[in-house]
Amino acid sequence: MAEINNFIRTIMESDLESGKVKEIITRFPPEPNAYLHIGHARAIITNFELAKALNGYTNLRFDDTNPAKEDQEFVDGILYDLKWLGYEPKNVYYGSDYFEKTYEKAIMLIKKGLAYVDDLSQEEISKYRGTLSEPGKNSPWRDRSVEENLDLFERMRKGEFKDGEKTLRAKIDMASPNINMRDPVMYRILHINHHRQGNKWCIFPMYDFAHPLQDAFEGITHSLCSIEYDNHRVLYDWVVENCETEHTPHQYEFGRLNIANTIMSKRYLRILVDSKLVSGYDDPRMPTLCGLRRRGFTPDSIRNFILGTGLSRVNSTVTNDELFEALRNDLKLKAPRPNAVIEPLKVIIDNYPEGQVEYLDCPNNQENEEMGSRKIAFSKEVYIEKSDFILEKPNKHWKRLALGVEVRLMHAYFIKATSVEYDENGEISVVHATYDPETRSGSGFDGRKPNGNIHFVEATTAKKAEFRLFEPLMVDETEENKDLDFTERINPNSVSVKYGYVEESLASTKPLDHYQFIRNGYYVTDKDSTDDLLVFNRTCELKSSFKL
Repeated sequence: MAEINNFIRTIMESDLESGKVKEIITRFPPEPNAYLHIGHARAIITNFELAKALNGYTNLRFDDTNPAKEDQEFVDGILYDLKWLGYEPKNVYYGSDYFEKTYEKAIMLIKKGLAYVDDLSQEEISKYRGTLSEPGKNSPWRDRSVEENLDLFERMRKGEFKDGEKTLRAKIDMASPNINMRDPVMYRILHINHHRQGNKWCIFPMYDFAHPLQDAFEGITHSLCSIEYDNHRVLYDWVVENCETEHTPHQYEFGRLNIANTIMSKRYLRILVDSKLVSGYDDPRMPTLCGLRRRGFTPDSIRNFILGTGLSRVNSTVTNDELFEALRNDLKLKAPRPNAVIEPLKVIIDNYPEGQVEYLDCPNNQENEEMGSRKIAFSKEVYIEKSDFILEKPNKHWKRLALGVEVRLMHAYFIKATSVEYDENGEISVVHATYDPETRSGSGFDGRKPNGNIHFVEATTAKKAEFRLFEPLMVDETEENKDLDFTERINPNSVSVKYGYVEESLASTKPLDHYQFIRNGYYVTDKDSTDDLLVFNRTCELKSSFKL
Protein backbone atom coordinates (compact mmCIF):
# COMPACT_ATOMS: atom_id res chain seq x y z
CA MET A 1 0.00 0.00 0.00
CA ALA A 2 1.23 3.46 -0.85
CA GLU A 3 2.70 5.57 1.97
CA ILE A 4 0.56 8.51 3.00
CA ASN A 5 2.21 11.88 2.36
CA ASN A 6 0.29 15.15 2.27
CA PHE A 7 0.15 18.66 3.71
CA ILE A 8 -1.51 17.50 6.93
CA ARG A 9 1.28 15.01 7.60
CA THR A 10 3.77 17.87 7.15
CA ILE A 11 1.85 19.88 9.79
CA MET A 12 1.77 16.91 12.15
CA GLU A 13 5.50 16.23 11.77
CA SER A 14 6.25 19.90 12.43
CA ASP A 15 4.06 19.87 15.54
CA LEU A 16 5.86 16.81 16.87
CA GLU A 17 9.28 18.23 16.11
CA SER A 18 8.52 21.57 17.76
CA GLY A 19 7.05 19.94 20.84
CA LYS A 20 3.64 21.51 20.23
CA VAL A 21 2.18 18.02 20.65
CA LYS A 22 3.70 14.93 22.24
CA GLU A 23 1.57 12.40 20.34
CA ILE A 24 -0.72 12.51 17.32
CA ILE A 25 -4.33 11.78 18.29
CA THR A 26 -7.04 11.93 15.61
CA ARG A 27 -10.68 10.91 15.53
CA PHE A 28 -13.30 9.79 13.07
CA PRO A 29 -16.68 11.25 14.19
CA PRO A 30 -19.56 9.91 12.04
CA GLU A 31 -23.17 10.71 12.78
CA PRO A 32 -25.07 7.39 13.04
CA ASN A 33 -27.92 8.48 10.77
CA ALA A 34 -26.88 6.60 7.61
CA TYR A 35 -24.44 4.06 6.25
CA LEU A 36 -20.93 5.22 5.40
CA HIS A 37 -20.04 5.90 1.75
CA ILE A 38 -16.84 6.21 -0.26
CA GLY A 39 -16.50 9.88 0.73
CA HIS A 40 -16.35 8.85 4.39
CA ALA A 41 -13.61 6.39 3.44
CA ARG A 42 -11.33 9.33 2.69
CA ALA A 43 -11.85 10.68 6.21
CA ILE A 44 -11.40 7.25 7.80
CA ILE A 45 -8.26 6.38 5.87
CA THR A 46 -6.73 9.85 6.26
CA ASN A 47 -7.24 9.89 10.03
CA PHE A 48 -6.11 6.33 10.72
CA GLU A 49 -3.20 6.21 8.30
CA LEU A 50 -1.74 9.54 9.38
CA ALA A 51 -1.92 8.68 13.07
CA LYS A 52 -0.46 5.22 12.47
CA ALA A 53 2.38 6.59 10.30
CA LEU A 54 3.42 8.91 13.14
CA ASN A 55 2.97 6.37 15.96
CA GLY A 56 -0.23 7.98 17.22
CA TYR A 57 -3.75 6.66 17.43
CA THR A 58 -7.33 7.33 16.32
CA ASN A 59 -10.62 7.31 18.24
CA LEU A 60 -14.03 6.50 16.83
CA ARG A 61 -16.65 8.89 18.16
CA PHE A 62 -20.29 8.62 17.23
CA ASP A 63 -21.68 12.13 16.83
CA ASP A 64 -25.08 11.15 18.22
CA THR A 65 -26.29 14.57 19.32
CA ASN A 66 -29.18 14.72 16.84
CA PRO A 67 -31.47 11.79 17.71
CA ALA A 68 -34.19 12.47 15.13
CA LYS A 69 -32.60 10.29 12.45
CA GLU A 70 -30.03 8.31 14.43
CA ASP A 71 -30.40 4.60 15.01
CA GLN A 72 -28.51 1.62 16.43
CA GLU A 73 -28.67 0.03 12.96
CA PHE A 74 -26.31 2.71 11.66
CA VAL A 75 -24.03 2.42 14.70
CA ASP A 76 -23.64 -1.31 14.01
CA GLY A 77 -23.11 -0.68 10.30
CA ILE A 78 -20.37 1.88 10.93
CA LEU A 79 -18.57 -0.44 13.36
CA TYR A 80 -18.71 -3.24 10.78
CA ASP A 81 -17.49 -1.05 7.92
CA LEU A 82 -14.58 0.25 9.96
CA LYS A 83 -13.49 -3.27 10.89
CA TRP A 84 -13.91 -4.41 7.29
CA LEU A 85 -11.62 -1.63 6.09
CA GLY A 86 -9.02 -2.93 8.52
CA TYR A 87 -9.07 -0.20 11.15
CA GLU A 88 -9.45 -0.61 14.89
CA PRO A 89 -9.89 2.58 16.92
CA LYS A 90 -8.09 2.82 20.24
CA ASN A 91 -11.30 4.03 21.88
CA VAL A 92 -14.96 4.08 20.90
CA TYR A 93 -16.86 7.06 22.28
CA TYR A 94 -20.35 8.51 21.90
CA GLY A 95 -20.99 12.23 21.82
CA SER A 96 -24.08 11.67 23.96
CA ASP A 97 -21.90 10.37 26.79
CA TYR A 98 -20.54 13.92 27.10
CA PHE A 99 -23.97 15.54 27.50
CA GLU A 100 -23.49 16.36 31.18
CA LYS A 101 -20.01 17.85 30.68
CA THR A 102 -21.25 19.79 27.65
CA TYR A 103 -24.19 21.12 29.65
CA GLU A 104 -21.76 22.31 32.34
CA LYS A 105 -19.75 24.21 29.72
CA ALA A 106 -22.94 25.88 28.51
CA ILE A 107 -23.62 26.99 32.10
CA MET A 108 -20.09 28.42 32.16
CA LEU A 109 -20.78 30.50 29.05
CA ILE A 110 -24.03 31.81 30.52
CA LYS A 111 -22.29 32.83 33.73
CA LYS A 112 -19.60 34.61 31.69
CA GLY A 113 -22.29 36.53 29.81
CA LEU A 114 -21.42 34.71 26.58
CA ALA A 115 -24.68 32.79 26.06
CA TYR A 116 -28.38 33.57 26.39
CA VAL A 117 -31.74 31.89 26.07
CA ASP A 118 -33.61 33.13 23.01
CA ASP A 119 -37.36 32.98 22.27
CA LEU A 120 -37.05 33.59 18.52
CA SER A 121 -38.29 30.81 16.29
CA GLN A 122 -35.97 29.12 13.83
CA GLU A 123 -37.41 31.19 11.00
CA GLU A 124 -36.98 34.40 12.97
CA ILE A 125 -33.39 33.54 13.89
CA SER A 126 -32.62 33.07 10.18
CA LYS A 127 -34.24 36.41 9.36
CA TYR A 128 -32.35 38.23 12.10
CA ARG A 129 -29.03 36.71 11.04
CA GLY A 130 -28.66 38.92 7.98
CA THR A 131 -26.87 38.04 4.76
CA LEU A 132 -23.33 37.72 3.52
CA SER A 133 -23.43 41.41 2.56
CA GLU A 134 -25.62 42.76 5.36
CA PRO A 135 -25.07 42.47 9.14
CA GLY A 136 -27.60 40.76 11.36
CA LYS A 137 -29.52 42.38 14.18
CA ASN A 138 -29.70 41.50 17.84
CA SER A 139 -32.47 39.36 19.24
CA PRO A 140 -34.87 41.20 21.60
CA TRP A 141 -33.87 38.64 24.28
CA ARG A 142 -30.10 39.01 23.80
CA ASP A 143 -29.66 41.13 26.94
CA ARG A 144 -31.44 38.90 29.43
CA SER A 145 -29.65 38.77 32.79
CA VAL A 146 -27.34 35.94 33.70
CA GLU A 147 -29.77 34.86 36.43
CA GLU A 148 -32.73 34.75 34.04
CA ASN A 149 -30.72 32.80 31.44
CA LEU A 150 -29.58 30.27 34.05
CA ASP A 151 -33.17 29.78 35.22
CA LEU A 152 -34.56 29.41 31.70
CA PHE A 153 -31.81 27.04 30.60
CA GLU A 154 -32.42 24.82 33.64
CA ARG A 155 -36.14 24.82 32.84
CA MET A 156 -35.33 23.92 29.23
CA ARG A 157 -33.47 20.88 30.54
CA LYS A 158 -36.39 19.93 32.81
CA GLY A 159 -38.69 19.82 29.79
CA GLU A 160 -40.91 22.78 30.63
CA PHE A 161 -40.90 24.12 27.06
CA LYS A 162 -42.06 22.75 23.71
CA ASP A 163 -39.84 21.83 20.78
CA GLY A 164 -38.41 24.98 19.22
CA GLU A 165 -39.94 27.25 21.86
CA LYS A 166 -36.52 28.37 23.10
CA THR A 167 -32.86 27.94 22.17
CA LEU A 168 -29.55 28.70 23.83
CA ARG A 169 -27.38 30.95 21.67
CA ALA A 170 -23.79 32.09 21.99
CA LYS A 171 -23.42 35.85 22.40
CA ILE A 172 -20.69 36.81 19.93
CA ASP A 173 -21.22 39.43 17.20
CA MET A 174 -24.30 39.86 15.02
CA ALA A 175 -22.27 42.09 12.69
CA SER A 176 -19.45 39.61 12.16
CA PRO A 177 -18.41 39.17 8.51
CA ASN A 178 -18.42 35.42 9.24
CA ILE A 179 -22.10 34.54 9.44
CA ASN A 180 -21.29 31.51 11.63
CA MET A 181 -20.27 33.91 14.41
CA ARG A 182 -23.61 35.72 14.51
CA ASP A 183 -24.84 34.31 17.79
CA PRO A 184 -25.02 30.67 16.68
CA VAL A 185 -27.48 28.33 18.38
CA MET A 186 -25.76 26.13 20.97
CA TYR A 187 -28.77 24.09 22.22
CA ARG A 188 -32.24 23.30 20.93
CA ILE A 189 -35.23 21.58 22.53
CA LEU A 190 -36.26 18.20 21.12
CA HIS A 191 -38.63 15.88 22.97
CA ILE A 192 -37.60 12.59 21.39
CA ASN A 193 -36.21 9.24 22.47
CA HIS A 194 -32.43 8.94 22.10
CA HIS A 195 -31.01 5.58 20.99
CA ARG A 196 -28.60 5.55 23.98
CA GLN A 197 -29.88 8.11 26.48
CA GLY A 198 -33.56 7.28 26.22
CA ASN A 199 -35.66 10.19 27.51
CA LYS A 200 -33.05 11.50 29.94
CA TRP A 201 -32.45 14.62 27.83
CA CYS A 202 -34.79 16.90 25.91
CA ILE A 203 -32.16 19.53 25.05
CA PHE A 204 -29.39 18.66 22.63
CA PRO A 205 -26.18 20.52 21.78
CA MET A 206 -25.60 21.67 18.21
CA TYR A 207 -22.67 20.28 16.25
CA ASP A 208 -20.64 23.50 16.32
CA PHE A 209 -20.79 23.55 20.12
CA ALA A 210 -20.51 19.84 20.90
CA HIS A 211 -17.82 18.90 18.43
CA PRO A 212 -14.94 21.13 19.60
CA LEU A 213 -15.71 20.26 23.22
CA GLN A 214 -15.67 16.53 22.47
CA ASP A 215 -12.30 16.95 20.72
CA ALA A 216 -11.02 18.78 23.77
CA PHE A 217 -12.36 16.20 26.24
CA GLU A 218 -10.61 13.41 24.31
CA GLY A 219 -7.30 15.21 23.88
CA ILE A 220 -7.52 15.24 20.08
CA THR A 221 -4.49 17.02 18.61
CA HIS A 222 -5.51 17.32 14.97
CA SER A 223 -9.24 17.52 14.25
CA LEU A 224 -9.51 16.77 10.52
CA CYS A 225 -12.62 17.69 8.56
CA SER A 226 -13.72 18.51 5.02
CA ILE A 227 -13.21 21.94 3.51
CA GLU A 228 -16.79 23.18 3.98
CA TYR A 229 -16.00 23.57 7.69
CA ASP A 230 -13.21 26.03 6.94
CA ASN A 231 -15.33 29.03 7.92
CA HIS A 232 -16.49 27.21 11.07
CA ARG A 233 -12.95 27.03 12.43
CA VAL A 234 -13.15 30.47 14.08
CA LEU A 235 -16.25 29.31 15.98
CA TYR A 236 -14.50 26.03 16.86
CA ASP A 237 -11.64 28.04 18.39
CA TRP A 238 -14.06 30.41 20.16
CA VAL A 239 -15.82 27.52 21.88
CA VAL A 240 -12.58 25.87 22.99
CA GLU A 241 -11.12 29.14 24.30
CA ASN A 242 -14.19 30.43 26.13
CA CYS A 243 -15.12 27.06 27.63
CA GLU A 244 -11.65 26.95 29.19
CA THR A 245 -10.95 23.33 28.31
CA GLU A 246 -7.88 21.63 29.73
CA HIS A 247 -6.73 20.60 26.25
CA THR A 248 -6.74 22.76 23.11
CA PRO A 249 -7.40 20.84 19.86
CA HIS A 250 -6.92 22.39 16.43
CA GLN A 251 -9.03 21.94 13.31
CA TYR A 252 -7.55 21.31 9.86
CA GLU A 253 -9.54 21.02 6.63
CA PHE A 254 -9.02 19.01 3.45
CA GLY A 255 -10.86 18.91 0.13
CA ARG A 256 -13.77 16.57 -0.47
CA LEU A 257 -13.46 13.66 -2.87
CA ASN A 258 -16.21 13.34 -5.47
CA ILE A 259 -16.68 10.62 -8.08
CA ALA A 260 -18.23 11.55 -11.42
CA ASN A 261 -21.94 10.65 -11.75
CA THR A 262 -21.99 9.36 -8.16
CA ILE A 263 -24.30 10.62 -5.43
CA MET A 264 -22.31 11.46 -2.31
CA SER A 265 -25.05 13.02 -0.20
CA LYS A 266 -26.45 11.01 2.71
CA ARG A 267 -29.79 12.76 2.26
CA TYR A 268 -30.03 11.81 -1.41
CA LEU A 269 -28.92 8.25 -0.69
CA ARG A 270 -31.70 7.98 1.86
CA ILE A 271 -34.19 9.20 -0.76
CA LEU A 272 -33.02 6.48 -3.15
CA VAL A 273 -33.57 3.83 -0.49
CA ASP A 274 -36.88 5.18 0.85
CA SER A 275 -38.23 5.60 -2.69
CA LYS A 276 -37.17 2.03 -3.52
CA LEU A 277 -35.17 3.24 -6.51
CA VAL A 278 -32.49 0.87 -5.21
CA SER A 279 -32.85 -2.37 -3.24
CA GLY A 280 -31.26 -0.93 -0.10
CA TYR A 281 -28.13 0.73 1.25
CA ASP A 282 -26.14 -2.32 0.17
CA ASP A 283 -27.38 -2.23 -3.42
CA PRO A 284 -24.21 -2.86 -5.49
CA ARG A 285 -24.85 0.35 -7.46
CA MET A 286 -24.66 2.45 -4.29
CA PRO A 287 -21.45 4.26 -3.21
CA THR A 288 -21.96 3.10 0.37
CA LEU A 289 -19.20 0.93 1.79
CA CYS A 290 -21.69 -1.91 2.24
CA GLY A 291 -22.77 -1.47 -1.40
CA LEU A 292 -19.17 -1.39 -2.64
CA ARG A 293 -18.41 -4.48 -0.55
CA ARG A 294 -21.36 -6.34 -2.08
CA ARG A 295 -20.28 -5.11 -5.52
CA GLY A 296 -16.92 -6.82 -4.94
CA PHE A 297 -14.52 -4.07 -3.90
CA THR A 298 -11.89 -5.09 -1.38
CA PRO A 299 -10.58 -3.09 1.59
CA ASP A 300 -7.13 -2.85 -0.04
CA SER A 301 -8.59 -1.59 -3.31
CA ILE A 302 -10.49 1.19 -1.51
CA ARG A 303 -7.48 2.16 0.61
CA ASN A 304 -5.19 2.27 -2.41
CA PHE A 305 -7.77 4.25 -4.37
CA ILE A 306 -8.12 6.85 -1.60
CA LEU A 307 -4.38 7.18 -1.06
CA GLY A 308 -3.81 7.36 -4.81
CA THR A 309 -6.11 10.38 -5.15
CA GLY A 310 -3.87 12.42 -2.82
CA LEU A 311 -5.05 15.08 -0.40
CA SER A 312 -5.18 18.85 -0.63
CA ARG A 313 -7.40 21.74 0.46
CA VAL A 314 -9.14 21.69 -2.92
CA ASN A 315 -12.19 19.55 -3.72
CA SER A 316 -11.44 16.97 -6.40
CA THR A 317 -13.47 14.79 -8.74
CA VAL A 318 -12.26 11.49 -10.15
CA THR A 319 -13.82 8.85 -12.38
CA ASN A 320 -15.01 5.36 -11.50
CA ASP A 321 -12.22 4.06 -13.72
CA GLU A 322 -9.68 4.93 -11.05
CA LEU A 323 -11.58 2.92 -8.46
CA PHE A 324 -11.90 0.00 -10.88
CA GLU A 325 -8.18 0.13 -11.63
CA ALA A 326 -7.39 -0.08 -7.91
CA LEU A 327 -9.55 -3.21 -7.73
CA ARG A 328 -7.84 -4.82 -10.71
CA ASN A 329 -4.41 -4.10 -9.28
CA ASP A 330 -5.40 -5.59 -5.94
CA LEU A 331 -6.99 -8.81 -7.25
CA LYS A 332 -4.79 -9.46 -10.27
CA LEU A 333 -2.60 -11.95 -8.40
CA LYS A 334 -5.07 -12.85 -5.63
CA ALA A 335 -8.30 -13.88 -7.32
CA PRO A 336 -8.87 -17.39 -8.72
CA ARG A 337 -9.67 -17.43 -12.42
CA PRO A 338 -12.39 -19.97 -13.09
CA ASN A 339 -14.44 -20.30 -16.26
CA ALA A 340 -17.86 -18.73 -16.52
CA VAL A 341 -20.08 -18.40 -19.58
CA ILE A 342 -22.34 -15.38 -19.31
CA GLU A 343 -24.37 -15.82 -22.52
CA PRO A 344 -24.11 -19.53 -23.30
CA LEU A 345 -24.10 -21.24 -26.67
CA LYS A 346 -23.93 -25.04 -26.66
CA VAL A 347 -21.25 -26.80 -28.68
CA ILE A 348 -21.61 -30.53 -29.39
CA ILE A 349 -18.33 -32.25 -30.30
CA ASP A 350 -19.59 -35.00 -32.57
CA ASN A 351 -16.49 -37.19 -32.55
CA TYR A 352 -15.93 -37.12 -28.80
CA PRO A 353 -16.85 -40.41 -26.99
CA GLU A 354 -20.45 -40.50 -25.81
CA GLY A 355 -20.88 -40.38 -22.02
CA GLN A 356 -17.22 -39.69 -21.27
CA VAL A 357 -16.10 -36.88 -18.97
CA GLU A 358 -12.38 -36.24 -18.50
CA TYR A 359 -10.63 -33.80 -16.20
CA LEU A 360 -7.87 -31.50 -17.34
CA ASP A 361 -5.26 -29.57 -15.37
CA CYS A 362 -5.87 -25.84 -15.13
CA PRO A 363 -3.96 -23.20 -13.12
CA ASN A 364 -6.05 -21.25 -10.60
CA ASN A 365 -4.31 -18.03 -11.61
CA GLN A 366 -2.12 -18.01 -14.72
CA GLU A 367 0.00 -15.17 -13.31
CA ASN A 368 0.52 -16.61 -9.84
CA GLU A 369 1.83 -20.18 -9.68
CA GLU A 370 1.60 -20.16 -5.89
CA MET A 371 -2.19 -20.40 -6.17
CA GLY A 372 -1.84 -23.94 -7.54
CA SER A 373 -4.14 -25.68 -9.98
CA ARG A 374 -7.47 -27.47 -10.24
CA LYS A 375 -9.18 -29.97 -12.52
CA ILE A 376 -11.80 -28.81 -15.00
CA ALA A 377 -14.26 -31.08 -16.75
CA PHE A 378 -14.42 -31.71 -20.51
CA SER A 379 -16.92 -33.82 -22.49
CA LYS A 380 -18.93 -34.08 -25.67
CA GLU A 381 -21.03 -31.03 -24.81
CA VAL A 382 -19.67 -27.68 -23.64
CA TYR A 383 -20.88 -24.10 -23.41
CA ILE A 384 -19.04 -21.19 -24.97
CA GLU A 385 -19.93 -17.50 -25.17
CA LYS A 386 -22.33 -16.57 -27.98
CA SER A 387 -19.98 -13.78 -28.91
CA ASP A 388 -17.19 -16.32 -29.52
CA PHE A 389 -18.91 -17.81 -32.57
CA ILE A 390 -19.78 -16.43 -35.98
CA LEU A 391 -20.84 -18.29 -39.08
CA GLU A 392 -18.17 -16.91 -41.36
CA LYS A 393 -14.82 -15.54 -40.27
CA PRO A 394 -15.12 -11.85 -41.17
CA ASN A 395 -11.42 -11.00 -41.42
CA LYS A 396 -7.94 -11.93 -40.23
CA HIS A 397 -8.51 -10.14 -36.94
CA TRP A 398 -11.28 -12.52 -35.87
CA LYS A 399 -9.60 -14.82 -33.34
CA ARG A 400 -12.51 -16.96 -32.26
CA LEU A 401 -14.68 -19.77 -33.62
CA ALA A 402 -16.37 -19.83 -37.04
CA LEU A 403 -17.49 -22.53 -39.45
CA GLY A 404 -14.45 -24.34 -40.78
CA VAL A 405 -12.18 -22.49 -38.34
CA GLU A 406 -10.15 -24.18 -35.63
CA VAL A 407 -9.68 -22.75 -32.11
CA ARG A 408 -8.37 -24.07 -28.85
CA LEU A 409 -10.69 -24.52 -25.94
CA MET A 410 -8.49 -23.26 -23.13
CA HIS A 411 -6.56 -26.03 -21.34
CA ALA A 412 -8.36 -28.62 -23.49
CA TYR A 413 -8.33 -29.40 -27.24
CA PHE A 414 -8.56 -27.88 -30.68
CA ILE A 415 -12.08 -27.91 -32.05
CA LYS A 416 -13.39 -27.03 -35.52
CA ALA A 417 -16.97 -25.88 -36.11
CA THR A 418 -18.75 -27.93 -38.79
CA SER A 419 -22.45 -27.00 -38.70
CA VAL A 420 -25.15 -25.23 -36.69
CA GLU A 421 -28.72 -25.76 -35.52
CA TYR A 422 -31.33 -23.01 -35.26
CA ASP A 423 -34.18 -22.49 -32.78
CA GLU A 424 -37.75 -21.45 -33.59
CA ASN A 425 -36.72 -17.80 -33.66
CA GLY A 426 -34.06 -18.38 -36.26
CA GLU A 427 -31.24 -17.96 -33.72
CA ILE A 428 -28.27 -20.29 -33.61
CA SER A 429 -28.90 -22.70 -30.71
CA VAL A 430 -26.22 -25.36 -31.19
CA VAL A 431 -22.86 -25.49 -32.90
CA HIS A 432 -21.56 -28.87 -34.02
CA ALA A 433 -17.82 -29.40 -34.06
CA THR A 434 -15.08 -31.99 -34.13
CA TYR A 435 -12.02 -32.19 -31.93
CA ASP A 436 -8.48 -33.43 -32.46
CA PRO A 437 -7.48 -35.76 -29.57
CA GLU A 438 -3.80 -35.17 -30.40
CA THR A 439 -4.03 -31.53 -29.37
CA ARG A 440 -4.73 -31.97 -25.67
CA SER A 441 -3.20 -29.07 -23.81
CA GLY A 442 0.27 -29.91 -22.52
CA SER A 443 0.67 -32.93 -24.80
CA GLY A 444 3.41 -31.33 -26.87
CA PHE A 445 1.74 -31.89 -30.25
CA ASP A 446 3.67 -30.76 -33.31
CA GLY A 447 2.03 -27.81 -34.38
CA ARG A 448 -0.45 -25.91 -36.10
CA LYS A 449 -1.69 -22.62 -34.76
CA PRO A 450 -5.34 -22.29 -33.72
CA ASN A 451 -7.37 -19.23 -34.64
CA GLY A 452 -7.50 -18.24 -30.97
CA ASN A 453 -8.11 -19.44 -27.41
CA ILE A 454 -11.64 -19.34 -25.97
CA HIS A 455 -12.92 -20.47 -22.59
CA PHE A 456 -15.71 -22.97 -22.00
CA VAL A 457 -17.74 -24.72 -19.32
CA GLU A 458 -18.48 -28.45 -19.56
CA ALA A 459 -22.25 -28.93 -19.84
CA THR A 460 -23.05 -31.91 -17.61
CA THR A 461 -21.18 -30.59 -14.55
CA ALA A 462 -21.93 -26.88 -15.04
CA LYS A 463 -23.61 -24.90 -12.29
CA LYS A 464 -26.42 -22.54 -13.22
CA ALA A 465 -25.61 -18.93 -12.49
CA GLU A 466 -27.12 -15.47 -12.57
CA PHE A 467 -24.78 -12.64 -13.51
CA ARG A 468 -25.63 -9.07 -12.52
CA LEU A 469 -23.93 -6.47 -14.68
CA PHE A 470 -23.79 -2.87 -13.53
CA GLU A 471 -23.44 0.54 -15.11
CA PRO A 472 -23.38 3.91 -13.28
CA LEU A 473 -26.55 4.56 -11.32
CA MET A 474 -26.75 8.11 -12.67
CA VAL A 475 -26.52 9.22 -16.30
CA ASP A 476 -24.02 11.92 -17.24
CA GLU A 477 -25.10 15.45 -16.46
CA THR A 478 -25.68 17.45 -19.63
CA GLU A 479 -27.07 20.84 -20.55
CA GLU A 480 -30.38 19.14 -21.33
CA ASN A 481 -30.81 17.31 -18.03
CA LYS A 482 -28.89 19.49 -15.55
CA ASP A 483 -32.09 21.04 -14.19
CA LEU A 484 -33.84 17.70 -13.63
CA ASP A 485 -34.37 16.31 -10.15
CA PHE A 486 -31.62 13.81 -9.43
CA THR A 487 -34.15 10.96 -9.30
CA GLU A 488 -35.00 11.72 -12.94
CA ARG A 489 -31.36 11.10 -13.91
CA ILE A 490 -31.40 7.46 -12.77
CA ASN A 491 -29.85 5.30 -15.46
CA PRO A 492 -32.53 2.81 -16.65
CA ASN A 493 -29.72 0.46 -17.71
CA SER A 494 -27.83 0.61 -14.43
CA VAL A 495 -28.32 -3.12 -13.92
CA SER A 496 -28.87 -5.99 -16.33
CA VAL A 497 -29.14 -9.70 -15.61
CA LYS A 498 -27.75 -12.62 -17.62
CA TYR A 499 -28.17 -16.33 -17.03
CA GLY A 500 -25.39 -18.77 -17.82
CA TYR A 501 -23.05 -21.29 -16.23
CA VAL A 502 -19.91 -21.58 -14.16
CA GLU A 503 -17.60 -24.53 -13.75
CA GLU A 504 -18.34 -27.01 -10.98
CA SER A 505 -15.43 -25.85 -8.79
CA LEU A 506 -17.65 -22.91 -7.77
CA ALA A 507 -20.37 -25.14 -6.29
CA SER A 508 -19.22 -24.29 -2.76
CA THR A 509 -18.69 -20.58 -3.34
CA LYS A 510 -19.66 -18.23 -0.50
CA PRO A 511 -20.85 -14.60 -0.44
CA LEU A 512 -17.98 -12.13 -1.01
CA ASP A 513 -15.73 -14.73 -2.68
CA HIS A 514 -13.83 -12.89 -5.40
CA TYR A 515 -13.06 -14.21 -8.90
CA GLN A 516 -11.66 -13.11 -12.18
CA PHE A 517 -13.86 -14.92 -14.65
CA ILE A 518 -11.64 -15.72 -17.62
CA ARG A 519 -12.08 -13.11 -20.34
CA ASN A 520 -15.20 -11.70 -18.63
CA GLY A 521 -14.12 -9.54 -15.70
CA TYR A 522 -13.97 -9.43 -11.94
CA TYR A 523 -16.95 -10.85 -10.09
CA VAL A 524 -18.02 -11.54 -6.52
CA THR A 525 -20.51 -14.03 -5.14
CA ASP A 526 -23.70 -12.32 -3.96
CA LYS A 527 -25.63 -13.07 -0.78
CA ASP A 528 -28.66 -14.02 -2.94
CA SER A 529 -26.90 -17.19 -4.12
CA THR A 530 -28.61 -20.54 -3.56
CA ASP A 531 -27.57 -24.12 -4.21
CA ASP A 532 -29.82 -24.14 -7.28
CA LEU A 533 -28.77 -20.76 -8.68
CA LEU A 534 -25.47 -19.10 -7.94
CA VAL A 535 -25.50 -15.30 -8.16
CA PHE A 536 -22.48 -13.19 -9.10
CA ASN A 537 -22.07 -9.42 -9.26
CA ARG A 538 -19.68 -7.97 -11.80
CA THR A 539 -17.32 -5.62 -10.02
CA CYS A 540 -15.66 -4.36 -13.17
CA GLU A 541 -14.50 -5.46 -16.59
CA LEU A 542 -10.98 -6.66 -17.28
CA LYS A 543 -9.88 -3.70 -19.33
CA SER A 544 -9.80 -0.10 -18.21
CA SER A 545 -10.04 3.18 -20.05
CA PHE A 546 -8.09 4.78 -17.20
CA LYS A 547 -4.71 6.11 -18.27
CA LEU A 548 -1.91 6.47 -15.78
